[in-house]
Amino acid sequence: MKIFTCIKQVPGISEVRIDPKSNTLIREGVPSIMNPHDKHAIELGVSIKERYGAEIIAISMGPPQAESVLREALAMGADKAYLLTDRAFAGSDTLATSHTLALAIKKLLKLSEEKEPYLIICGTQASDGDTDQVGPELADELNVTQITYATNYDMKDKNTIIVEREFKKDELVVIE
Repeated sequence: MKIFTCIKQVPGISEVRIDPKSNTLIREGVPSIMNPHDKHAIELGVSIKERYGAEIIAISMGPPQAESVLREALAMGADKAYLLTDRAFAGSDTLATSHTLALAIKKLLKLSEEKEPYLIICGTQASDGDTDQVGPELADELNVTQITYATNYDMKDKNTIIVEREFKKDELVVIE
């Protein structure tokens, strides 16, 4: 089984400042970190790997300095890491980001010698945009099932996962 984890480098949360003229984040001079929600995605991937066996592939789209979050993902237990970087990606919205990530995943799957099941894990949202859109858009782009707001999981086998998902504050849905 392959587990793709999509991660993003974001400004350190305590250091975020907004340019009052352009209403955009000021990134210059601000330390960058791995998006905390994406860190959870790596941790989940590692737990699945330890329990069931899998190869974790971390993918990030960003500037060259995003290499540091990929190195962190490798240190956490990812087996491979890929950085998608090009000046043309600067300022990409969620649709362009999900499209680019989908193309990379498709290419990696096509290059794979083994046709095996795969899982894509994304963090809930990025702390610098807070849109919650890349994961669902990525699922749509790849035409795969998506489960959002997962709280627990169990795998029956490498083709079947059972997920508990938070639906409303006091409602839990189980999806197989």
